[in-house]
Amino acid sequence: MKKICFIMGLIPTIAYAAPDCATMQAIPDTEQTLTDIIHIGLCRNPQTSAAFQSLRAAKYNKNAGYANYLPSVSIGASAGKNYQDESWDDWSYGASISASYLIFDFGKRLSDMNQMIDTYRTAGFEFNETVQNFVYGLVGAYYELLNADADVKSAELALSVAKTAYDTANKKFKAGSVARADVLKAETTLAGSELSLERAKNNREIAQGTLLTKLSFPADQEIKIADMSSTFGTDAENEHIDELIEIARKKRPDLLRATAQKDAAWHKRNSAFLKNLPSISASGSVSWNENSLSGLTDVSGEKINGSIGIRISMPLFAGFANMYGARSAVADYERAKYNEQATIDNAMLDIFTAYQNYKTAQTVLKQTETLLKSAEESERVTSGMYKVGRSTMLDWQTAQSELVDAQKQHNSAKYDLFIKRAAVALAIGDIKSELEGEKYEEQTDQE
Repeated sequence: MKKICFIMGLIPTIAYAAPDCATMQAIPDTEQTLTDIIHIGLCRNPQTSAAFQSLRAAKYNKNAGYANYLPSVSIGASAGKNYQDESWDDWSYGASISASYLIFDFGKRLSDMNQMIDTYRTAGFEFNETVQNFVYGLVGAYYELLNADADVKSAELALSVAKTAYDTANKKFKAGSVARADVLKAETTLAGSELSLERAKNNREIAQGTLLTKLSFPADQEIKIADMSSTFGTDAENEHIDELIEIARKKRPDLLRATAQKDAAWHKRNSAFLKNLPSISASGSVSWNENSLSGLTDVSGEKINGSIGIRISMPLFAGFANMYGARSAVADYERAKYNEQATIDNAMLDIFTAYQNYKTAQTVLKQTETLLKSAEESERVTSGMYKVGRSTMLDWQTAQSELVDAQKQHNSAKYDLFIKRAAVALAIGDIKSELEGEKYEEQTDQE
């Protein structure tokens, strides 16, 4: 595809910019495009909302990490009296303020900060992946409903043809030009067409309920959706597999998440080693004490004490906790590297599989188009020949059956192409903004 990337807005603001959709009790009665469906789904879906809250929590944890670069200040106040020699002393009062600031720790707080940043990035990629997977599920449900609706229309058309065949056979029987067996055969085909129509309507109801459930609406509501253009899917749109892999390396969320997890593990390993090195801090404090209530307003120099200093600390022995902690961090980092490589391997297979499936779907669609045209022409010619007595009812029944099968195969191939196309976009991690056929065509023409 010239641009296999879809244009579906997955930015968090889209999902949370319209709070009214979260309180909707029913789907709008107007025709909904795929873009409308995605916007409503992202706004109402509890899974993506939960992932967004996880992202917010990771952001606040990351922001809290900056506190290590700022001084720590605390204040205190006290009031009390001592009991000795079987009597109580006078009340004593005091207040203090102290501050400390970490000057140097060989880069440990920087490693801790980088670890929090990478953890936040990991949460962002997890949110992105959750949204893309949900949108892909919506895309599939949307096209399944379109496919089911197309099958209903095909079944209605088949029923109309079967009625025509029955009426024709009945007229010819009354005229004495055919045997009653033709009428019975046509009646059997008509009954089968009616049954197929009912089954198609049932499948459409199920597909509609599935889509409504994904949108967090009751499954028994009605929804109107717009059909999609099927003018894309040509060989000219195909990109080379290497180009898709390059896009995936930059945009696929699970690849980016695995890299972020590896980076976080690397910083965690460094922090574990640096924990065994000394740290230098500056500290200062001011306190005031008074032993009588009457002297609270007399803040003289003798009652105020203060101190400033530099403190160097280094852990000597912590029950081997630091040593094992460092070894654990190294093992976590090695595991993260292997997980990253495994994720890359799986992603490459996903891309290759999705790409081959999409190319196959293109071929299948072309074949079903040819099959449908042939079946339509065969049914038209056979019906005409039967009316003039040059073919049998069995021939017409066969042509009708082949036409119905061809219509179903074409409907399935058409919407399967959309789904396979979406699978490629999901595989490379770039499901974006509006999957409208017309808008896609406009973009392709501009390019």
